[in-house]
Amino acid sequence: MRLSGIALFCVLPLCAGVTSVSVIERSDVLGGQSTGPAGPYERIIAKVQFALDPKLPQNKAVHDLALAPRNEQGLVEFTADLYILKPRDPAKGNGTVLFEVSNRGGKGMLSRFNYARGSSDPRTEEEFGDRNLLEQGYTLLWVGWQWDTPPGDKLLRLDSPIALENGQVIRGLVRSEFIPDSRTNMMPLGDRKHTTYSAVSPAVTLTVRPTVLGARRTIVSSEWKFNEDRTAIEMESGFQPGQIYEMVYEAENPRIEGLGLAAVRDAISFLKYGGPETVLADQRRFIKRSIGFGISQSGRFLRSFLYFGFNEDEKGRKVFDGVWADVGGAGRGSFNFRFGQASRDGYAHFNTLFPTDVFPFTDVPQIDPATNKPNGLLMGVSAATMPKIFYTNGSWEYWNRCAALIHVSVDGKMDAPMAPETRLYVVSGSQHGPGRLPTAAAGAQYPLNPNDHRPLQRALLDAMQAWIKDGTPPPASRYPLITEGQLVRPEKVNWPKSMKAALPEHPKAAYNVSYGPNWETTGVITMEPPKVGKAFPVLVPQVDADGNELGGIRMPEVAVPLGTFTGWNMRTAATGAAKEMAPTLGSFFAFDKASVGQRYGSRDEYLKKVGLEADKLVRSRLLLGRDRQRVVDHAAALWEFIQK
Repeated sequence: MRLSGIALFCVLPLCAGVTSVSVIERSDVLGGQSTGPAGPYERIIAKVQFALDPKLPQNKAVHDLALAPRNEQGLVEFTADLYILKPRDPAKGNGTVLFEVSNRGGKGMLSRFNYARGSSDPRTEEEFGDRNLLEQGYTLLWVGWQWDTPPGDKLLRLDSPIALENGQVIRGLVRSEFIPDSRTNMMPLGDRKHTTYSAVSPAVTLTVRPTVLGARRTIVSSEWKFNEDRTAIEMESGFQPGQIYEMVYEAENPRIEGLGLAAVRDAISFLKYGGPETVLADQRRFIKRSIGFGISQSGRFLRSFLYFGFNEDEKGRKVFDGVWADVGGAGRGSFNFRFGQASRDGYAHFNTLFPTDVFPFTDVPQIDPATNKPNGLLMGVSAATMPKIFYTNGSWEYWNRCAALIHVSVDGKMDAPMAPETRLYVVSGSQHGPGRLPTAAAGAQYPLNPNDHRPLQRALLDAMQAWIKDGTPPPASRYPLITEGQLVRPEKVNWPKSMKAALPEHPKAAYNVSYGPNWETTGVITMEPPKVGKAFPVLVPQVDADGNELGGIRMPEVAVPLGTFTGWNMRTAATGAAKEMAPTLGSFFAFDKASVGQRYGSRDEYLKKVGLEADKLVRSRLLLGRDRQRVVDHAAALWEFIQK
């Protein structure tokens, strides 16, 4: 069954939230094959129209919403892309919509939970992997929330209106940063091919510096020029690899970026509670629960979603029953600012000093050192709309995303309590994403970290579903603690002296920053670059005699190590800044063959120990029984790899 290019919609005047759904395609998944108890699945690709009442208290958190154009009913209208995979017979589903916050317009949860090949438009067997999510009967949903997604017809987008001041064009500051990995003559003003704001003012500043806090050197305007549409600059002498180039310029016509948060809220509310009579209107009869899941940028989006109070819909009802922010560290992001750039994240040496790692960090309130007032991530969430929360981070997030700040006091001297409905799971010795085998990577000094933690995350999804559906408590939080000596300052890490590689000198730090008066409450940034104050404490996991981390969850290949697994890797001399960390990557330092032989004797003995560690995780509900063999097979592949 397939419908293409047909618009099916129903408009509800005077109704805020979702007002219409225009279907672009409706087709069978995997040729209509049954996927288990839920039966065949179908795909619906659509455009959703929203309307928001700026006067409602639930919409006040959208910065600049009062400056948006309005329709005859006084509502602000906008649209977003929608992509849904659902049981053809919704009565056969499991009653839970699993929503993934799209990372820069893409789709990642099938790769994460199905072991599938990544795709922005999954169609083939390989792109659905082992069909885990379909076999369990989840309704899978993605909605565009980002207006500046890179070009590409399969990526999801938000069509957000432009803010106007009394009908007049608004201008403001934009800061662009560029760190090339090789010499080039072109600096794009957007981040990683994203759509960006053109420079409109003749007065702009271009600087270069070697490190985040290094002294800026101004590059005189005679040495560079804009491209034709003023979205990039060209410099005949070239941009040098590893250096931090920064341009501050004036732009106009800011998109109302915070509507992406509202789009997610209202799309989930529509599926759970109903709305206009469309092809998806019947879902309210079957969808009883919702889980919001996001990886990296998308995990930080969910932290922002909670902070701004968007888990309450326009009628005061709970939106997500469960929220899972994966590898977001302590960050939020540029998701609700005037002239915001949602893709700008913030690593130790990449996209630096953007409003990402800013106070508050913990769920429970702490005193803001800048204002001397209490603030916490969940202060804007009422008891009636409080979701169950999972945070999952790894080693990389401690070195590159300030992850310790979500569970320590603001002075870094003691462990901070977790909120009652929050669980934190830290994957010891992991990089930003799942590992495969320790191959070399362009731009990195050391072999890549092979720690594959997807089996753990499949088990955690089952735990979240049981928690929100049946009230079954999930496994207890597992993360490094100061009181146990598992979390220390970087200079206190007992790094083995035998290691050829040294620890990174510049782990990511968060700072007390100011982007101008009232920037946090208005979303208007008037100071670029920001005023940088005192750094918050940097804490990372302590290690054992092998250099492997203490605390957290050790996957079997780390618990029975064939080497040292780290959450950091280093840039190469060719990419410049060789003493800085390479983005997103971890490292693996294999033991020599003689040492491996002394430890384990044989491959069979090694795999026996791996199996025992896997069994421990199964008993702890941190590994599914059906994934045990996959974990052992991955360890076997690692054994064979290092024996070559």
